[in-house]
Amino acid sequence: MEGKAKEEAGKGGVIDTWLRKHRLIYIGATRHPFILAIRDGTVNYSSFKKWLGQDYIFVREFVAFAASVLIKAWKESDDSEGDTEVILGGMAGLHDEIAWFKKEASKWGVELSETVPQKANQLYCRFLESLMSPEVDYTVAITVFWAIEAVYQESFAHCLEPDTNTPPELQEVCQRWGNDGFGQYCHSLKKIANRLLEKASDDLIVGKAGDDVLKKAEVELIRVLEHEVEFWNMSRGTA
Repeated sequence: MEGKAKEEAGKGGVIDTWLRKHRLIYIGATRHPFILAIRDGTVNYSSFKKWLGQDYIFVREFVAFAASVLIKAWKESDDSEGDTEVILGGMAGLHDEIAWFKKEASKWGVELSETVPQKANQLYCRFLESLMSPEVDYTVAITVFWAIEAVYQESFAHCLEPDTNTPPELQEVCQRWGNDGFGQYCHSLKKIANRLLEKASDDLIVGKAGDDVLKKAEVELIRVLEHEVEFWNMSRGTA
């Protein structure tokens, strides 16, 4: 990343540069009709219950991916940078998240034991599994990790804004990912990812390996956004 591209990245980080570049797919993931229907109070509750069961399956798979990112951070980052503490904090929250899904499923009459992962969910989980290999660079993995968390934070925070008609029975759902604390956590992940992406950019300038890492991270970021759109589509019954 040289010249003007590097100068632009410096203003808001590599990630913000990529999000501007891929704005349409990012909006598709964070302002999907499923989310907008929750926000304006027109959500189909059968779609919501489908999402609930499918996302429970996904989160259980996500735990393994998060663990693989934590191992990469432990091996590759300096303790003074605090990466492992940030990631470990998020993993601790996943235990509560799984318990929350079970509670919500019971409330909404969703039988989790009978829920079968649909195609979009299967493909997303396989994508995560492909990134758990030790050969996958930490920079790529943490970029993906941030993106997955950030899509939910951006989406559900949108449903908590003052001018929304989010149904009272879905307020807790939106609070789980749209709250300020989760937003700060996502910001911390983004700082880690930007730091590593900037290092890869610097390595490229001085002639070290960096181009492959940057290209791979950008490609996988786009794939996350595509998978998120397909996951929302699946929930609405349009995929």
